[in-house]
Amino acid sequence: MPAVGDSAPDFTATDCHGASLRLSSLRGRRVVLFFFPKAFTVGCTIENRAFRDNHQLIKSLGAELVGVSVDTQRMQCEFAEKEDIRFSLLGDESRDISRAYDVLWPVLNVDRRVTFIVSADGRIEHIIRHEVRVYRHLDDVLRYLRANPPPGTASPG
Repeated sequence: MPAVGDSAPDFTATDCHGASLRLSSLRGRRVVLFFFPKAFTVGCTIENRAFRDNHQLIKSLGAELVGVSVDTQRMQCEFAEKEDIRFSLLGDESRDISRAYDVLWPVLNVDRRVTFIVSADGRIEHIIRHEVRVYRHLDDVLRYLRANPPPGTASPG
């Protein structure tokens, strides 16, 4: 798994809005890149709804939001539509992105629940891991972004 300070593995994928997303194209902004096991499961739905409901807050704290699971792009898009998710959701059916970040469960072959905060210069800035407590990812992301504003900005209240 990439460690804090490592360059974030780059990837290109098509999101549910039909846009090609290349991680390196987001340089200049922080990225909250979260991996989750499967669309439409209870825990993953709760987690994605929490991120959805706080998407604008995360953007106001200077970060883009990208979710990844090993679902097909079609499944991911159905999930995004049903849950009214407006941030980029990526289906990683090939598991190339998941392997690059070393987040696959060995036997289950689905993503672990891991969130990477990628700095504006493309390095891993912070890593959050919670398998069961799905709200902790959002809570920890918000806590981290508030405590560590991008250089040159004031800390938001």
